[in-house]
Amino acid sequence: MRRLLELPRRIFARAYSNALVLSLRCKRGLHIGNRVTIKGLPIIDIRYGGKVVIQDGVTLNSTNYGYHLNMFAPVKLFVDRPRATIIIGEGTRIHGSCLHSYASIEIGKRCLVAANCQIIDGSGHDLSFGDVENRINTKGDCHPIIIEDDVWIGANTIVLPGVRIGKGSVIGAGSIVTKDIPPMVVAAGNPAKVIRVAAQVVENMEKRAETPLE
Repeated sequence: MRRLLELPRRIFARAYSNALVLSLRCKRGLHIGNRVTIKGLPIIDIRYGGKVVIQDGVTLNSTNYGYHLNMFAPVKLFVDRPRATIIIGEGTRIHGSCLHSYASIEIGKRCLVAANCQIIDGSGHDLSFGDVENRINTKGDCHPIIIEDDVWIGANTIVLPGVRIGKGSVIGAGSIVTKDIPPMVVAAGNPAKVIRVAAQVVENMEKRAETPLE
């Protein structure tokens, strides 16, 4: 009975998603692949000739219905510098998080970005200690962010400019990522540090250590 009651909602949600994707295809600077699912209404703000690329099979979820956490705001994709880009790889799922690009944010394939994350490649303002009265008028610098394939970013995480997160790694909820994270590890904390390494990585390291040098 519950499945029957859910059926109309699912049909409506799919129709809404398809209609929204179709309308967004007309948006300047936005490139959307096939089989993209959009739940709720995301904020996609593209300025100054920037570009957002959403590849095949991506899910952008901006609704709390059926999601296991409480997200505080919809998905936000914001590019506001000349030639700034956001690229979201195939099969990636993003829930109620903000990607703000001054230069470049690239997310790989099959990544999971939980709710309330902030991924920002610019500082917003200069430190301006020599002229603090003018700080409010500055725009700050920026450094690209790269999140490789199969990365899982826990809820309420902040990823700061210039960071690269390696393939398959997991970032614990509430972390602040200030430096590069290697592949196949768990990192957590403020600032995020490696707290666990995948078993296969350890095995490979041990095998290399056992290999005699010629």
